[in-house]
Amino acid sequence: MIRWIAVIIGFIFFRFPGAIIGFLLGSLLEGFQKNRQNPFSGNAKVSPADFELNLLSLASIVIKADGNVSEQEMRFVQNYFVQAYGKDHANATFRTFNEVVKNREISALKICEFLRIRTRYESRLQIIHFLFSIAQADGLVSQPEVEKIKEIANYLSIGVRDFESIKAMFFKNPDSAYKILEIDKGATANEIKSAYRTMAKKYHPDKLQHMDEAYRKGAEEKFRKVQEAYEQLQKELNFK
Repeated sequence: MIRWIAVIIGFIFFRFPGAIIGFLLGSLLEGFQKNRQNPFSGNAKVSPADFELNLLSLASIVIKADGNVSEQEMRFVQNYFVQAYGKDHANATFRTFNEVVKNREISALKICEFLRIRTRYESRLQIIHFLFSIAQADGLVSQPEVEKIKEIANYLSIGVRDFESIKAMFFKNPDSAYKILEIDKGATANEIKSAYRTMAKKYHPDKLQHMDEAYRKGAEEKFRKVQEAYEQLQKELNFK
């Protein structure tokens, strides 16, 4: 389409020579546009093994964030991988991680750059939810863990409101329901209803049917938190 628009413009201003130049320039622009990678499209490929190792690397970064390697957090990650991939597969992944990654400096930025162009946005949201779940495994999400997950979210190009929404699912305070629905306190009933429909669509588990069972269960948990936030505001503000 671009090339033909350029042809018409070139012909209008410079007649036949302009049409030829417009065709050439338009063709170049179309080629450039096709070759650009949209960081939210997930067009590039990531192998299951690479995804697992990078996810495990991010998990290790969060576990070490507060300077305390929690046994509960380690067990949560181990149980997640066993549930998602089976015991033998999970053990093989941990062995590879220990041999290849654990003794090297792990760069959150490089890992996130790799994943950002190879995963869908909803999958990256689930990564953030997974990391918060790890941090909460010992009963407390510490501030250093929050800051590290926020840094990872930035590297993954996660929007601020999306990050705050997921974060609010792990902290109970008077504004949590509003933050989960990504609205300001004082929103009207109609605004809350609209926000709920938007968030329910964003976090619907069907969006992660391409992922493993453990990931889908995480998506179901997010979806449930959205429903609970909406029901809480319904009761507080007395609307249906």
